[in-house]
Amino acid sequence: MKTILITLLIFAPSAMAANLDRNIDTYRVFGTEHPGVYKHPAAITELSNGDLYIAYYGGAGEYDQGTAVYGSRIAGSPNQWMRPEIIADTPMRGDGNPVVWQAPDGILWLFYNTQYGPSWSEARVKGKISKNGGLSWSDSFMVAFEQGSMVRGKPIALKNGDFLLPMYDEKGSDREELDTSTSSFFLRYSKAFKTWAPTNKIKSPTGNLQPQVVQITDKHLICFMRRGGGYGPNEKGFIQKSESRDGGFTWSDAVETDLKNPNSAVDVIRLKNGDIVLVYNPSDNDRTPLRVSMSKDDGKTFNIHRDIGGGDNTYAYPYLIQTKDEKLHVIYTTNNRTTIMHAVFKVDAIGPEPSDD
Repeated sequence: MKTILITLLIFAPSAMAANLDRNIDTYRVFGTEHPGVYKHPAAITELSNGDLYIAYYGGAGEYDQGTAVYGSRIAGSPNQWMRPEIIADTPMRGDGNPVVWQAPDGILWLFYNTQYGPSWSEARVKGKISKNGGLSWSDSFMVAFEQGSMVRGKPIALKNGDFLLPMYDEKGSDREELDTSTSSFFLRYSKAFKTWAPTNKIKSPTGNLQPQVVQITDKHLICFMRRGGGYGPNEKGFIQKSESRDGGFTWSDAVETDLKNPNSAVDVIRLKNGDIVLVYNPSDNDRTPLRVSMSKDDGKTFNIHRDIGGGDNTYAYPYLIQTKDEKLHVIYTTNNRTTIMHAVFKVDAIGPEPSDD
């Protein structure tokens, strides 16, 4: 009996660790039990004290003038969240697409879109800041007043200390098809002058939007973007890519990757070890499955994959971060935009199951 027990103590921890590295823990965060049935683009960030903070927008529907931005922080483990509270609400106008991000200096930023017309092509971008981890927020301020300005993705802190905020300029008033002139760009924040300045617009034949960016070297950055166009089947629909060779000041025209995109949002981060991870829907038409892919060659190829959601449901607007413990967190919406989900896993979980050989 003692021999068997010793054997388990010696070998079981190793086997359990191997299994845990492959685990993907998926949790339901919020559903229809909270105010506003509609819940869509959600964002997540890690605060200085290690807490997680979520922001999303909700209401009666995407274009409802009563939508507001809600915030919540994690209250316990596993995945227990405080009741959402309204953190941004423009009177008589709908608000959407919140981005929440804690900068290296500890300031928590909130960016969101406000509707000024019947479609998002009339939107503007507002912002708020918090100096106490989201316990209270500043008054709102205008970030981009150009008509059609939109935000969706988290900023990054560049190696020189500036911030780069992903933006896009949505064109056209058709709610079912994005105009081909829709284009991505960035707002660059100078910490010295506390000002935001736009880069050039990234052009492509089908249009592009919702860029997500990573920095490779001091001068070289790459971004991946959702394609424009309609929402029907498109065998020629691929994720778009652009590059900067001057530290993010100017950007190339977009080119197509070989990664399918059904006109749906993507996200990308550079891991602490230098690898790049992309999350997206690899489909011509459907926002399923939800796939995580990894590149070990600075974003040239993504050939290590793991699906973290699939089947008949849809998985929309993934938002990806890596926390201090090096775990990956993907937050997304499902169940016809009524439910926010949260997947947590280690980097080792990406890729096929190891063989028994």
